[in-house]
Amino acid sequence: MEKLQIFIQLTRLNKPIGFMLLFWPCAWGLALGYYFNQESKIFIEYLFLFFLGSVLMRSAGCIFNDIVDRDLDKKVKRTKNRPIASGKISIFESLIYIIFLCFLALLILLQFNLLTIILGLGSMSLAFAYPFMKRITYWPQLFLGLTFNWGIVMAWSSLANNISIEPIVLYLSAIFWTLGYDTIYGLQDIQDDEIIGVKSTSIKFKNNIKFFVGACYSLCVFFILILSILMEIDKYNLALSMLFIFSLLYQIRTFKKTNHQSCLFAFRLNNLTGLFIFLYIFSFSF
Repeated sequence: MEKLQIFIQLTRLNKPIGFMLLFWPCAWGLALGYYFNQESKIFIEYLFLFFLGSVLMRSAGCIFNDIVDRDLDKKVKRTKNRPIASGKISIFESLIYIIFLCFLALLILLQFNLLTIILGLGSMSLAFAYPFMKRITYWPQLFLGLTFNWGIVMAWSSLANNISIEPIVLYLSAIFWTLGYDTIYGLQDIQDDEIIGVKSTSIKFKNNIKFFVGACYSLCVFFILILSILMEIDKYNLALSMLFIFSLLYQIRTFKKTNHQSCLFAFRLNNLTGLFIFLYIFSFSF
């Protein structure tokens, strides 16, 4: 039972917001592909497979991140009790978990076409490079955006078996979405991060944080609306965009950089934002 609890803490399975934020972009890509594909059975099957893949890869990524950050985590109040940092589990055992989770994720990836398999394998370098970014640049959140939203392109290719302008525009939108929400998330550790020398957009833009997050979210909305124009979406479908736009505006209004609970609350609201964007893109097919 204790080992199970450690595994859940290690993989953050008790905090589903992490794998949901990885899954929603996949769901967007599938909804976009469904507009052109219209095969309901495959769409539902692939939603399930991408969900499982998101859980597995997010879990493996969390473990790898904790291995890389174990010395830093000990110095941060929010992370000092994580299993690796606190010595509850060895690095060797943690690596075994990573290999097992990645193997399961590979079995899922092999269910798709060759292009999607290649795209999936290619994204591994991004996933495992991310934990090092905070040591060398103030833009690790941008790198996370590039990594976390690659599922859009993969999901599209799994249905369309090609790459075109539509998923690329949606990918750009999602990058700015992640850049915004992870900047909010990073505010929780800003004091500790400044002391230990970790970089982030939360630190870089701390004096104009709401303006920066607002700019990121505005660009997210802009690219989604560009996608809508490219696809000549009906004006009645456009009305649904108000749901995710309002959710983004509410986040900006809600979070306060000196109130960690408000930052966490605003960050978690992105699970709803992801759902609203999915419903908006899915509505294109009707």
